[in-house]
Amino acid sequence: MQRHYTLAVGYFWLQATLAGLSGIEPHEVLQALYAKQRWPRPGVSPEGVRVLLILARTNAGRPLVVAVRRMPGRTLDWWIAGARDMTSTELAAFEEWEADR
Repeated sequence: MQRHYTLAVGYFWLQATLAGLSGIEPHEVLQALYAKQRWPRPGVSPEGVRVLLILARTNAGRPLVVAVRRMPGRTLDWWIAGARDMTSTELAAFEEWEADR
């Protein structure tokens, strides 16, 4: 398990999550999680697990969706459950949200 902290929030990688990244580098996921503008949205995984979706851009501007799940009994620590590129619908909504910031 790899850990990364930003201020008081901890993000933890599971090896299965790292192995499951497809076309996205781990550093890009962390850049999205640490981005100044992050749009959190409730979500559900394909398995039916509730997650928090973080819509954000990498340092290079790549729009990503990162799924995180709160670690049981730990208020500020989160498992990184996965990451993917935004769909065109998500990107349009995200760009509208960005414009209001």
